[in-house]
Amino acid sequence: MFWKENRIQFLAFIFGVGVLVAGKSIFFPPSKEQTHTFAFPEEVPLPQWQTSVATPIKSFTETQQNPDLLAKKHYRYVKNDLSLDVEMRYLQNFYYADIGAYIQRNLGIKSSTLVRQQEGVGYYGLGIDKQKAYLSSCINPRGGSTFTHAQFRENRISQDISLNRVILILLGQEALLDKRCLWVYLSIPLKNSSPEEAYQTLEKAWFSWYQWWQPRFPKP
Repeated sequence: MFWKENRIQFLAFIFGVGVLVAGKSIFFPPSKEQTHTFAFPEEVPLPQWQTSVATPIKSFTETQQNPDLLAKKHYRYVKNDLSLDVEMRYLQNFYYADIGAYIQRNLGIKSSTLVRQQEGVGYYGLGIDKQKAYLSSCINPRGGSTFTHAQFRENRISQDISLNRVILILLGQEALLDKRCLWVYLSIPLKNSSPEEAYQTLEKAWFSWYQWWQPRFPKP
């Protein structure tokens, strides 16, 4: 919908910025390629949960060469006798930003995912795998969280294409379309809970997690 209504303005803006960027590249070529660096904090507060000892992330991603994976961190929390695992990955060049496909390819999860939306947060996916309930989403540099590639793409067009970013783009400090993502994967054991009860627990933790992380998204 946004694309159809603003296509002409978007194309005109892209053309104008393209001319400026081309001119900058010709007359002021970059000295070196920009490299993003980031280290996850050791602890992140999560209301109603206590921090526990976490082990390093173990997944298919660990054994593959993935130049777009800049950093990763595993957090573990406990509440009563329930444990909550939160895996964080900081990704760049996230061109095909489909979280469902990403968790299938990198975590080996092939079960179906239920996509939901929360006002003030964005989109996220819920599912069951090996007697665990999980919630996964992509925290965007701007705009709400996304789960599908279409949602991520619309965020980039509606949030990144802005006149107040032109100077930063021309200076090479930011990309025209910011394809970075904080991929979040939360999971809890089902135990005696129904899937919906487990989903509600995950959602409550996710909403707090998102509110803490979104304003702290890594700088370019």
